[in-house]
Amino acid sequence: MNIRQQTLDHLQQLLAFDSQNPPRDLSADSPMFEYLRAVLEPDCRVEISDHGNGHVSFLAVRGAPEVLFNCHLDTVPCGDGWQLPPLQLTLRDERAYGRGACDIKGAAAVLLALAETTTLPLALLFTTDEEGSNGCCVERFLQTDRARRYAQVVVCEPTRCEAVFSHRGYLSVLGHFSGIAGHSSEPQALSESANHRAVRWAHAALDYCQAEADAGRRTCFNLGRLQGGKKSNVIAAACDLHWSARLPPGADNQALLDTLTALADAPDHASWQVPFSGPPLPAAGQTDAAARAFAEACGLPVSPPVHFWTEASLFSAAGMPALVLGPGDIAQAHTIDEWVALDQLDRAAELYAAVLAQALPGSTQA
Repeated sequence: MNIRQQTLDHLQQLLAFDSQNPPRDLSADSPMFEYLRAVLEPDCRVEISDHGNGHVSFLAVRGAPEVLFNCHLDTVPCGDGWQLPPLQLTLRDERAYGRGACDIKGAAAVLLALAETTTLPLALLFTTDEEGSNGCCVERFLQTDRARRYAQVVVCEPTRCEAVFSHRGYLSVLGHFSGIAGHSSEPQALSESANHRAVRWAHAALDYCQAEADAGRRTCFNLGRLQGGKKSNVIAAACDLHWSARLPPGADNQALLDTLTALADAPDHASWQVPFSGPPLPAAGQTDAAARAFAEACGLPVSPPVHFWTEASLFSAAGMPALVLGPGDIAQAHTIDEWVALDQLDRAAELYAAVLAQALPGSTQA
């Protein structure tokens, strides 16, 4: 059996496991992990960490590898409108269809096939909570001593099989502005309306981000939702808003958050929650030099920076060199009738094998 067929056999099994997030109805005893165990044991040492509420990490290690492959197995919800069965592999026109085929069960299937067809040292970290705003699997792993054993991390998101060293961070923030309710004929409406306070803050935030862009430090800022008040003749007592920012590589989410939440009169009248904060790649204080050197040693093709966020930045923030490399195009991720090209799976097998070979003990390692 060739590696393509083995990859497709594994992909067929992985797609059939319902790992939609939400609802993320998974535990350490779920059939998906039983399948991974059956494929990887006894050659690999397997450790499963169940953090509750569907947050599960599956670590498989063979030998003493220097490279860690990270691959999430949760998917976005299937949604309506599919012409093909979303939890079933369909092969058509040199494409493999199914929810997660591109993002990123296709990459996982390649790694399982390589685990079966090589005896090289390898380390595979499969997780289940990337497709959401409250992931913890990678962060919990990074808190362990095991994480420090690896000199390089490869995160398997779809990059058309080109090594990505740089992408923006993502910061999502909920704000609540308070005011004092009253009749709109009262002059204090100008100062005491929660809506007015929120708008003044938003204006200041936009001005700040525009000034940063004018200075060449482009931060993507978006005020996605603003809602408050009861009627036009009632001073608003409350206003809620939801904004996000995507920072360039090397920037610090917390620094931007501290700056923006101090603008206008927000410190006196606003409270903030952060549903999600993912640093850029490389993270603040880190560089991509080691990852680039490793990619060159492995002969990996190189991609320009991408705009989507990945968990590679979490490894980078922990001081671990990380790159993103996987089969498929991000344009196919999260779509109806999601697919990955079969030649992309073949190419990923070639490149992942080169990474495994470069990671042999005694090899030249960046």
